[in-house]
Amino acid sequence: MKTVLVTGASRGLGRSIIIKFAENNYNVVINYNNSKKEALELERYIKDNYQVEVLTIKADVGNEIEVKNMFNEIINKFNSIDIVVNNAGIAIDTIFEDKTVDNFHKILDTNLIGTFLVSKYASKYMLEKKYGNIINISSTNGIDTYYPYSMDYDASKAGIISLTKNLSKELSPYIRVNCICPGWIITDMSNSLDKEYMNREMTKINLKRFADPMEIANVVYFIASDDASYVNGSIISVDGGK
Repeated sequence: MKTVLVTGASRGLGRSIIIKFAENNYNVVINYNNSKKEALELERYIKDNYQVEVLTIKADVGNEIEVKNMFNEIINKFNSIDIVVNNAGIAIDTIFEDKTVDNFHKILDTNLIGTFLVSKYASKYMLEKKYGNIINISSTNGIDTYYPYSMDYDASKAGIISLTKNLSKELSPYIRVNCICPGWIITDMSNSLDKEYMNREMTKINLKRFADPMEIANVVYFIASDDASYVNGSIISVDGGK
């Protein structure tokens, strides 16, 4: 049975990705940093509904020592790691004049450095058995959907795209590395936004709605599967068209 690690997995898209893999008989590793309650609730849900092994680990993906320790736990329990989904991400939206270096570093540490560190330690074990799959979650914000309030977030997501391209070359032919760029997703964060603003954003989307998290999880699962065995270094937008 294969094992998948999803970072930032306790809520939203990460939670849906964990459920999708558990449904398909993967052992799952739930990584979280702050949302312990939600992570443990997800762990219980998986144990109650699927015949797979679950490991829940607190780790700040931007902290190299914590990432290293996380992989030690994973290997001790499962003896290998087959798939990594770098989903952990944060945003601190403010006007340009209010942005600080500390907050910019915080976003880059989690979103970009975290993706680098998790990929670095995962690939070590994947290369040993000459098999692995890394999927990075970026955003259309890293391609062509720019918001000055989130310029630090946008920069981190653009960096993930560049990182994906480089890793797909560096880790070939044994490890496939791809990037999913979602548009708007129905999450707690989007539901907290001003309704008028949300409606304006929907008018820009050809399908006239936001994605359900499971619609993105379905794409992640496909790219991770052997059905996508010739997909490598791809940047895949999942945004409903625009």
